[in-house]
Amino acid sequence: MQKLLSLFCFIILMSCQKEVHTKLLHGNYRATLKVQDNQLLPFNFKVKHDGTIEIYNAEEVIEVTDVRYSGDSISIHFPVYEGYIAGVFNNGQIKHAQYIKESLDRVVPVEFIHDSDERFLNVKTPITDVSGVWEMLFTEDEGSTFVAKGIFKQEGKKVTGTIRTTTGDYRYLEGVVDGNVLKYSVFDGAHAFLFTAEVDDNNMKNGVFYSGNHYKATYTAKRNTTYELPHEDTLTFLKEGYDSIEFSFPDTEGNMVSLNDERFKDKVVIVQVMGTWCPNCLDESKYYAEQYKTLKDKDVEFIALAFEYAKTQEKAFAGIKRLQNTVGIDYPILLAQYGSSDKGKANEKLPMLNHVLSYPTSIYVDKKGKVRKIHTGFNGPATGDKYLSFQKEFHEFVGELVNE
Repeated sequence: MQKLLSLFCFIILMSCQKEVHTKLLHGNYRATLKVQDNQLLPFNFKVKHDGTIEIYNAEEVIEVTDVRYSGDSISIHFPVYEGYIAGVFNNGQIKHAQYIKESLDRVVPVEFIHDSDERFLNVKTPITDVSGVWEMLFTEDEGSTFVAKGIFKQEGKKVTGTIRTTTGDYRYLEGVVDGNVLKYSVFDGAHAFLFTAEVDDNNMKNGVFYSGNHYKATYTAKRNTTYELPHEDTLTFLKEGYDSIEFSFPDTEGNMVSLNDERFKDKVVIVQVMGTWCPNCLDESKYYAEQYKTLKDKDVEFIALAFEYAKTQEKAFAGIKRLQNTVGIDYPILLAQYGSSDKGKANEKLPMLNHVLSYPTSIYVDKKGKVRKIHTGFNGPATGDKYLSFQKEFHEFVGELVNE
């Protein structure tokens, strides 16, 4: 009997020592996506005790609650966006993982390190400070260029900030100055961006911008405290001979909706050209959803036109409903296009515009159905003062249209 009891205790002890984890290990993680040139795009997240995952980008915290286990497989699904991470689950850890966007046929390898909260490793003492405003010029593979405005803040080795372009901002960027090399990244379930550059006090050179493993551009920058991008209200406009817009697209119930419907008669209407896959559109949708709660009683309506890269109409509508439910959007979102989010397709659907330069683009229509302003892109919360000035301009202009 004594021998049986000893054997039983030994088995219990060994079981405790070989604890099997059926869920992700709690704590901090460092994850890296393998992009071009064998570069690693890092981001950080934490698995909390209730199983919730929090992804961190500077001041941004993204809560993820949809983690699915099936046999030896695990998948992490981000709120709103189609993309997800899938891998093999082995005793609390993820192996052989990939970041997947099915509709775009994109797959990026991902690796995870548990119990690590560093973004970039083995960082040397910085010999420069990048805090301030930078005038940036990006050059794409085929030779085309675009301008941008970098706004950075450095504390010790750590750098936070954002980059604004004529089509919107790159949201919450976080990184380090490693000696004289600037490294910063963002991963939010849709954006997977990595930037590097050599820096002296007033210039950035040999800069490289990676988006996932499918896109790469180079850039240079110089300090310029007074630098401003072209104003967002001057970039997109109606072609000569037009003073209004027309469209008719289905809503999530299959009903065809247009600005001629009774719902929009004699009202100010903000038409939002967007996509559920677009982080700037998500920032804008959150803002518009909140504004609609008060403005709908003041004869102001919102309507969104979604250009989706989902391969089927069913998946496109599923993405729209997911966005509406997650954000709490009460205004209609119409499916303008599925199978491609190419801006050329948007131009075909809205031929009265000179071009659709950006998702999102907002078209302000007065009570008589005339277009009064077109705002290209969206500068979200990561842009700080620019976001605050947008809100002020929005309320002032909508107020003018309401009172006419």
